[in-house]
Amino acid sequence: MELCTKKLLVICGPTATGKTSLGFSLAKKFNGEIVSADSRQVYKHMDIGTGKEWDPLVGEAGVKIWGYDLAEPSENYSVFQYFKSMKFVISDIWQRNKLPIIVGGTGFYIKSLIDGIATVDVPKNENLRTSLEKMSIDELFNKLADLDGSKAASLNSSDKKNSRRLIRAIEIAVWNTQHGTQKQIVEKRKKVLDKNVDLLIIGLSASPLKILNNIKNRVDKRINEGFILEVENLLRMGVSWQHQSMKSLGYKESEAFFKKGLTYEEFVNQWVNNEIKYTKRQMTWFKKDKRINWFDIDGINFHQKIANLVNKWYSLDKHDKKG
Repeated sequence: MELCTKKLLVICGPTATGKTSLGFSLAKKFNGEIVSADSRQVYKHMDIGTGKEWDPLVGEAGVKIWGYDLAEPSENYSVFQYFKSMKFVISDIWQRNKLPIIVGGTGFYIKSLIDGIATVDVPKNENLRTSLEKMSIDELFNKLADLDGSKAASLNSSDKKNSRRLIRAIEIAVWNTQHGTQKQIVEKRKKVLDKNVDLLIIGLSASPLKILNNIKNRVDKRINEGFILEVENLLRMGVSWQHQSMKSLGYKESEAFFKKGLTYEEFVNQWVNNEIKYTKRQMTWFKKDKRINWFDIDGINFHQKIANLVNKWYSLDKHDKKG
């Protein structure tokens, strides 16, 4: 068995638990750089609503952050595109003898990097998508059940009601049917991790009340910083409500505010409520991963406890630790 030669730190958990602040704090202590794992922050010109608080090249106190501004808001951006870009970034950070710190709440993005996703590069089928987009949720689910019953049965209640995810699942099922032998090649797709990588995953959690208050404060802050103007600018640029980027939290709720006469209070409440629902889905995803070391942000000295754990892990002699 080969020896571990690289370190990779992951900080995950639900929205509004202070993941990025912790990431920067640890990056300063352990000569690291941040790799954002947030599917909303990949879009250019969407800074306030997605919480980009630092210049990606300057970061905070000189700590670089990668994963911002990877696509135009009019583009459809996939996890495969993210995987390809950030795999290269992480390798480059290692080559410069620094610590890559993946920080974010998009579990699918994190999984693509640390575990690999067999179907990550199954291509889009635009003709199929066009026909599927005309179907109802029930019709999409039934079609998936016909193509791949086990996949349909494995979906949670949220995914069963998500047309975008159902369409992608059907797209993959159709591809697998047409390329049965090639499927084995996809399943062997290389991920960032290999047996020479030492992984530590930190998860941040909080009480529902704490998360609620943090989300309310964050939504208020983003609106006060000019979120509505940011949306207006995106619309002037030709970005449509139908674009994938505008389905992000905050932006999708603003459509009814702009077009359907939703009051300011109703708009804010919808945004906050949908953020809360999203945190529940995030926790459902992350709780399945038993490698995560969880810390409650309400706990006493939780920052120091995390720093101590990371220091112990990071300081281990790489030549003594088996991979």
